Amino acid sequence: MDTPLYSALKRHAMKRPVSFHVPGHKYGKIFSQEARDDFEKILKLDATEITGLDDLHDPSGPIAEAQELAAALYKADKTFFLVNGSTSGNIAMIMACCERDKPVLVQRNSHKSIINGIRLAGACPVFLAPKFDEELMVPSYVPHETIAEAINEYPDASALILTSPNYYGLACDLQGAIKLAHEKNIPVLVDEAHGAHFILGDPFPQSALEAGADVVVHSAHKTLPAMTMGSFLHVNGKLANVNRIGHYLSILQSSSPSYPIMASLDLARAYLQGLTSAEAVDSIAEAINSFENTIMEIDELCIVRSNDRKASTDPLKLTIKSTAGMTGFELQSHLDASGIYTELADLQNVLLVLPLASKIAPEFGYTTIKGSFALKNELNPLMFQNGTSPISMPLSNHQLNGYSREVVSFKDAAGLLSADAVIPYPPGIPLLMEGERITKEHIIQIQVLIQGGARFQGSRALTEEKLAVYIKKR
Repeated sequence: MDTPLYSALKRHAMKRPVSFHVPGHKYGKIFSQEARDDFEKILKLDATEITGLDDLHDPSGPIAEAQELAAALYKADKTFFLVNGSTSGNIAMIMACCERDKPVLVQRNSHKSIINGIRLAGACPVFLAPKFDEELMVPSYVPHETIAEAINEYPDASALILTSPNYYGLACDLQGAIKLAHEKNIPVLVDEAHGAHFILGDPFPQSALEAGADVVVHSAHKTLPAMTMGSFLHVNGKLANVNRIGHYLSILQSSSPSYPIMASLDLARAYLQGLTSAEAVDSIAEAINSFENTIMEIDELCIVRSNDRKASTDPLKLTIKSTAGMTGFELQSHLDASGIYTELADLQNVLLVLPLASKIAPEFGYTTIKGSFALKNELNPLMFQNGTSPISMPLSNHQLNGYSREVVSFKDAAGLLSADAVIPYPPGIPLLMEGERITKEHIIQIQVLIQGGARFQGSRALTEEKLAVYIKKR
């Protein structure tokens, strides 16, 4: 339960240090008067690499100790603290493991950071289509058969990159896929951003580390009490070069890492350590069950659960939908107006992320949901339901050299190659990637999402019902 980094920062603050170093707020002595009360205490811990406080990029003191405690808790050979979020970890593990122009097997419903990492590495992605969950109406995990087929077809792949759980908390048994990959000496990299707490065991899904993954990235700030951007990267075994991963993290992460974020990771690990008893986990499960019972008493809401027997669901992820005909976006807006802010909405659902705690106060300020508007078009909110082959490859940057970039209307875009990534956010999974063939289904889904109120990252042309495309030069 020690917190070496946080404790070192507290001891340093108690010395009432005089700062002739960065940052410029000088432990909060120089700061906006308007915001001083809000920031004063945290600024006293916002230090830099000075005597006694260690260096994230060459740790040998309290940062090293804090990382070692995290590695021990997660049973990893090595754990790195991430201050630039899981994005930096995902890109670093890909840059370290994936070779230029070599195939890499990757789950199609991956976060954009995975796609960007592959692009930066110059690897050739082979996309593996996930199953579609009929109850939640979202893509979930890649079937074992698809992974086996891909490994058989690409035995020289640099890596197998999987996402588990998905944004809605659906996870599958990774052990079989990891075993197949390891038989070909293919390292398995897992974006387990939403599963930093899975090491607690039942009723939570099995952790990717316990399943034998080689590199696992956790967004500690998503389900643990860590500050935003605080994440972990864990390495196990010899298939992933830990020194190369460390090298790329030193390139990708800030040379001035946030000490409050790192301290929050130290504290979050200690908090999780305190929940590892069966009694603590049981009390969390009871609190979640009580909260779900509260939701089920509201006639205008229902809880949506997957019926996939091969998947397990993280109980911290609670998916609800309206029984009064509201879309997920409308229900989310209704809750926003009541001061209740949810994680995300899609056309059907609203996702709640519950706290990892033994008490959940049911502070919902409503008992009924009035008004209804249902979209007539009952299309799936995301891709992969129909017409997607299990294994696919978009055109690479090299292959796109003979194309020019143009903007065309939706009606003219089908059949052409997308020149932009079109990303509903959250969850940050590309509906279309650069170099991917646009289908009529893509166009319809984009239109439905726009009508439903979805937010997008990517092409600004969407607001004019246009898409950027690649046209082959004559």
